[in-house]
Amino acid sequence: MYQTDSSSFKLGLNPVLKSAYFISKNSQDVQIPLDGIYQASSKIYNLMKIKKYSTSNWKKHDLHPKTTDEKTIDWIFLVDLLNFSFWSDLDKATDTSNNQKFSITFKNHQYTGYWALCAAINRSIEEGTPITTPSLYASENVLSDQAIHHIFRSSLPNTQIPLLKERIRCIREAGKVLTTKFDGSFINCIKVSNKSCLNLLKIIIDNFPCFRDEIMFLGERVCFYKRAQILIADIWACFEGKGYGEFKDIDEITMFADYRVPQALHYLSAIKYSDNLMKTLERCELLEYGSRLEVEIRGCSIWAVELLKREIMRMIEQENEQNVLPVVNAIILDFFIWDFAKEHINELEVEFHRTRSIYY
Repeated sequence: MYQTDSSSFKLGLNPVLKSAYFISKNSQDVQIPLDGIYQASSKIYNLMKIKKYSTSNWKKHDLHPKTTDEKTIDWIFLVDLLNFSFWSDLDKATDTSNNQKFSITFKNHQYTGYWALCAAINRSIEEGTPITTPSLYASENVLSDQAIHHIFRSSLPNTQIPLLKERIRCIREAGKVLTTKFDGSFINCIKVSNKSCLNLLKIIIDNFPCFRDEIMFLGERVCFYKRAQILIADIWACFEGKGYGEFKDIDEITMFADYRVPQALHYLSAIKYSDNLMKTLERCELLEYGSRLEVEIRGCSIWAVELLKREIMRMIEQENEQNVLPVVNAIILDFFIWDFAKEHINELEVEFHRTRSIYY
């Protein structure tokens, strides 16, 4: 059983986890019911066992790379550089129609959201534009804004990827950093990290401003680093902890605080919203990045996944079934819950929170 005082927890070295704990202890409209944690952890654990969920699931997605080489690192970096804010203004939990969303038809399949981003990048490569090459996207003289518009063109009329200008700005900024500081490749960031994900996280945050997902909350600077952490996690999962994906401290990475996983956590009863917040979400009101409600949703989601992880690890130890799930950490749980949300989208009655931001 979990206690509520901070002495019961080891917060690790990741500032994101420390921020999440601080937010959860001071949250007014988002709570983490421990009975809900026990209920959700049991359900997730059983489903993960049935699916034999592991890092290998990452490559099973059709649009993800199947190779483990330097070009794959370039692909993952660009995808997570742009991995934010895919929801449409018309999106509702009860509407699964793709007719008004940014959408890519690629190899006779229609993709929306994150998968549309992946499809656009893969389509560009197949069409002869190696968009994942930093030296290409660093300069407008080499790859114009108009060319980038074309690369991310939607397959549906009158729709486009949200925040396209901001995405182009991120592309230029990151490309220039890579070409001027890291010899044109994120691989060199990985090499100097000395197989430490926390070192790599610091390198990313210190050198790439568009990954700097942090805000003031109750007089304290709190951080989430969603895209920086998922960048590391995707590399680890794709390479299955080997080669460029080997990090000795990978379990320090937390859940990636976005808008879809909290929605699933609420459905699973791992987090609970106040009546005030529920009404705000039902009205589809825009929550400003850094606002109290938005920070509480993200911070409590990270801490809830940490508690889910600890409870599942306890169950594994109690059942002496270490071989059933080879790895259980916040990364694997986030991946699983995100997939779960997509699979059960019609059942997620609560609306996701709407925040327009480059950070998630």
